Amino acid sequence: MPPIQVLHGQPTPEELATVLAVVSARAAAAQAAAEAARLAASGPASPWNDHARRMTPTPHPGPTVWRTSGWAT
Repeated sequence: MPPIQVLHGQPTPEELATVLAVVSARAAAAQAAAEAARLAASGPASPWNDHARRMTPTPHPGPTVWRTSGWAT
């Protein structure tokens, strides 16, 4: 990021810090959006690498939920 210069006025340190925080947040958001677009363009992830696939589903309320709540994952 190029250096930021104050061209007019005398901002207080708090005002300058606020502006810098906003500019930094916008730059980080733009970079994250570019990274997400790059990952989305590379195609779908392999189901073999999907960690959510290995998770055991949460037992739903019912008369036999106590049996499945203790099953090993």
